[in-house]
Amino acid sequence: MNVEELREYCIVKKGVTEEFPFDAETLVFKVMGKMFALVPLERVPSQCNLKCDPERSEELRDTYDGIITPGYHMSKVHWNTLFVEQLPPQLIRELVDHSYELVVASLTKKLQQELKDLQ
Repeated sequence: MNVEELREYCIVKKGVTEEFPFDAETLVFKVMGKMFALVPLERVPSQCNLKCDPERSEELRDTYDGIITPGYHMSKVHWNTLFVEQLPPQLIRELVDHSYELVVASLTKKLQQELKDLQ
């Protein structure tokens, strides 16, 4: 999977926006205003930061040693950095979904209802 394919997968999710809140190189995907994916566009090899359940993070880091690492410039407990071109596309899609779902679950009831009501 390349960065454009990753972008296309993220942007079609319900309630998602993309922006550059930090700098001109870090693309951020948010659901209802909360970050679930960050993609530093200038990094080689291509990377993505995704939110992850802490227990699952440890398991993924052990299984994909050096390819899934603690989140770069993020909470090392709740975020992972993925080297996207070195991982199976299906795993990346699964981890994007997991990140999205974690963020949606943490939204207020009001925001969850607004998300649900979106067409």
